[in-house]
Amino acid sequence: MNRRNRALVVLLVAVILATGATYAVYGAISRMPVRQVEVATMYVTVATEKLAMGTRISKDQLKVVGWPAASPVQGSFASPDAVVGRGLIQAVAANEPITESKLAPVEAGAGLPPSIPPGMRAMSVKVNEVIGVAGFAVPGTRVDVVATLKRQDESISRAVVSNVQVLTAGTLYDQEKAKDGVPIPSTVVTLMVTPEDAERIALAQSSGTVTLVLRNPLDQGVTETRGIRMAGLMGAPDPPPVVKTVKGQPKLVTPKPVAQVELPKIYSVEAIRAAKRSEEVIR
Repeated sequence: MNRRNRALVVLLVAVILATGATYAVYGAISRMPVRQVEVATMYVTVATEKLAMGTRISKDQLKVVGWPAASPVQGSFASPDAVVGRGLIQAVAANEPITESKLAPVEAGAGLPPSIPPGMRAMSVKVNEVIGVAGFAVPGTRVDVVATLKRQDESISRAVVSNVQVLTAGTLYDQEKAKDGVPIPSTVVTLMVTPEDAERIALAQSSGTVTLVLRNPLDQGVTETRGIRMAGLMGAPDPPPVVKTVKGQPKLVTPKPVAQVELPKIYSVEAIRAAKRSEEVIR
């Protein structure tokens, strides 16, 4: 056997041994038992499905899952019995833990009333598809309320309430079938306002029409406008200011006419230079 043949035999034996060793190591590793790291867990009650605000929780809408004990959920419940029958004041997503801050007080019932914070009121506004911002005034969004008052001689439109939260849009059935971000065409939108803002909206509804203006939830500034009148909309100048006389009767203040300044007269003289005719202006 020459040197070339011996080298080929040695290479073939090395490949066979390496292949056998690889399969042996793979079989040994695959037969090793899987070691699981034991983590201390606790039990937390979560929702089995998406629950809307105002829902009265039933037992089939809850389940108990394991939760890492090192990261406990504040206000959570280990047993579903402490949650069944209580109302939600905030919407809950599927597999989200149920906490005390999202539940109405015990025996407070369900629906919209328990979700109203102290000092606030819920007021419904009649809208249509256009006034309701094409259905995008869904629960959780924030809007401005613009009132339009129509009179015989003048009409005005102005934002009377700003940065109010939409509690509900449409009926409870409409809210349950709607998904996140899906428009809800409705005829009634319920707003969470202060008692003073409720009076403003009620007066605006009885005297004219109201329109909802959708706004960015991160924009928390107060909307301050002077309003717009029909005359100003068409480009007419503002009316003169009104002052009170000694007797208390209103009196219009008319501006004084501006004195006209007489401009100097202008004369022109025709001049002829080298058969060329021109006119020169003399002031």
